[in-house]
Amino acid sequence: MTTHPSPAIPDQLFSDPAAETRWRERFTAPRMSLPGWADDAPDRTLYVSNASGVWEIYSWDRATDEHRKVTDRPNGTSHATLNPDGTEIWWFDDHDGDEFGVWVREPFKADGSKAEPAVADVTPGYPAGLEIGRTVTAVAASTDDGTTVWLTRGGKSEVIYQHVNDAGVTALSKDESLVVIAHSEHGDNRHMALRALNAETGETVGEKWDGKGKGLDAISFSPVRGDQRLLVLHERRGREELLIWDVAAGTEREIVVDLPGEVSADWYPDASALLIVHTHHARNTVHRYDLTTGELSTLDTAPGVVGSAGVRPDGTIEYSWSSAERSTVIRALATDGTESVLVEPAGAKPATSFKLEDVFVGDVHALVSKPDGEGPFPTAFLIHGGPHSSDEDRFSAYRAVWLDAGFATVHVNYRGSSGYGSKWRDAIEGRPGITELEDIAAVHDWAVESGLTDPARSVLNGASWGGYLTLLGLGTQPERWAVGVAGVPVADYLAAYEDEMEPLRAFDRALFGGSPEELPELYQECSPLTYVDRVTAPVLILAGENDPRCPIRQIDNYLDALAARGHAYEMYRYDAGHGSLVVAETIRQTAAEVDFALRHLAK
Repeated sequence: MTTHPSPAIPDQLFSDPAAETRWRERFTAPRMSLPGWADDAPDRTLYVSNASGVWEIYSWDRATDEHRKVTDRPNGTSHATLNPDGTEIWWFDDHDGDEFGVWVREPFKADGSKAEPAVADVTPGYPAGLEIGRTVTAVAASTDDGTTVWLTRGGKSEVIYQHVNDAGVTALSKDESLVVIAHSEHGDNRHMALRALNAETGETVGEKWDGKGKGLDAISFSPVRGDQRLLVLHERRGREELLIWDVAAGTEREIVVDLPGEVSADWYPDASALLIVHTHHARNTVHRYDLTTGELSTLDTAPGVVGSAGVRPDGTIEYSWSSAERSTVIRALATDGTESVLVEPAGAKPATSFKLEDVFVGDVHALVSKPDGEGPFPTAFLIHGGPHSSDEDRFSAYRAVWLDAGFATVHVNYRGSSGYGSKWRDAIEGRPGITELEDIAAVHDWAVESGLTDPARSVLNGASWGGYLTLLGLGTQPERWAVGVAGVPVADYLAAYEDEMEPLRAFDRALFGGSPEELPELYQECSPLTYVDRVTAPVLILAGENDPRCPIRQIDNYLDALAARGHAYEMYRYDAGHGSLVVAETIRQTAAEVDFALRHLAK
C-alpha cells in the first residue's frame, strides 16, 4: 500500500470551550430517520439512528412503545425494511461499507437467534432493489456481470430477469401478481425504462419507455389489493412529474399539478389520493391531491425540507423536517390539523445554526450562510455530490462547524443538480466536471464581488462527486482556490472506471456518451489527474479503504503525482467505504478538514 502524509487530528478546534462543546454536540446529539411501518402491522416500525454513536437499525413497537437496537456492526448499517406482517426485519449485510453482500433477516421480537440469509440461492452483489410480499419476494443484485432478479416463493428462488446492463426491482403489486423492474437495455441507466412481469411465469405484461433522454421511475403500486395501478415519475416535459400506469388495463393517466419545480408522491392508504412532496428552490411543501376531483390542497408544514413523508392507515401524515436553523424533527399531522412531535430518541436536544439565504447568479441557485461580523470572510464552497442531488435548506452539523470557525459557506446547485428540471440535470452530459465548475466559478465571482468572500481565503470542498469537482477545480481553476478538501473523490477517471462497481461504470458511459475505450480524450479532459501539475493549493484528501464508488487505487495515483512534484498535501484513510456511519469517525474527519483549512490559510 502506498503511504502518504496523514493530517494531525486536533484535540480541539476552538479555544472557547462553549464553541468546542457546541460543534461536537451537533454531531453526537441523538437523531433518527422517519420510522417506516409494516403494511399489515403498522404498529411495527423501523428507523435508523445514531443513538449508540454508530448509525444502526432500530425497531419500535408502537403497541408497547418498546425501542430495540437491531444491528450492531463496527461500521454501521443503513438499509433495512419489514416484511408485510411485521414479523421479520430484513437488513443488508455488507462488509465494512463495501456495499457488496446479501439481505439477511431476523425476528421483529428478539428471541436470541442470529440473522440468517433472507432468500435462498441468491448470490451476493450490490443491492438493486427488494420487494417483499406475503408469499412472493423479488430481489435484485448487481455484479460486474450485470443485474440479476430473483423471485422467491415457497422457499425456492428462480431467476426471472438477467441482463448485462444496469437494472433493478422497483415495485410489487399488492396481490403479488406483477413485478416491475427498471432497466437500461437501451444503454442509458440515467434514463430508465419500466417492464412489468407476471410474477408467476416471468413473462412480460407491459412495457413503458418514453425514449432517449426521458427516464421513468416506478414509485409504488396502489396499496389496495387487486388494484394494479402503478405510480410513476416521468420527465416528458423537462421536469419530474407524475403519472399512474394501470398495468392490467394498459392505460395511463398523467397527474398534472400547477406547481413550479418538481414533485414526488406516494399513495394514501385507500388509493383515493396522493401525498405529494413538492420541491422548489431547495425547499419543500406538502400537498394532498384528490384523484377523483383533481383538487390540490396544501398541508401546513414549516418552511424548510421534508426529508420523507407517509400516510398512516388512520390518515395521519408523518414526516421528517429540518431547516438550516433547526435540526431534524419527526412530526405527525393528524386529520384534524393538529400537529405534534411524533417521536425523538432519548437524550435528543434541538440543535441550531445560521439560516441560509438564496442567491441567484444567472440561472445558478446558491445557498449562502455567513457568521457574525463583517465580510469579506474566509469562505468554504461546500460542493454537493451526486451529481444528481442538490443542497437544500436543511440542517447540517457539518456546515455549522465551518460557520463556528468563522467561515462563510456557499452551496452551489450547479448544472447537473436535481430539483431544477431535466434540462438542468442533464446539461453536464458529454462534458461532466467542466460544466459544473463553470457554474461554481460564476458563483465564486459573485461572492468576491459582493464582498462576502476574501478571494485569498477561498476553500473548495466536497465529497464524492463534490470531491471530484474539488480536485478538478484545483487543477483547472488554480487562481481561485487557496485550499482544497476532497472526500472520497474521483481523482483519476480512467483508473476509477476500471475499479468502480458496474452500475457506476454504466452511469459513466451514459454521462460521457461512451466508455474510456471509446472516448479516451474526453475522459482525460475531465479527469483531475490530467491537471495535477497545475494545482497550487494545499490539498487534503479523505478516502475509505473499501469504497466501491471511488476506489482507493485511483486516489493513490493522484497523490503519487502530487508527491512526485513535492506538492503540499495530506491524506486521511479510514477503514470503511464511501463515507462512514460512525459518529466519532465523522467528528475526526470534520476536525481534520477544518483544521487543515485553518492551518494553511494562516500561513
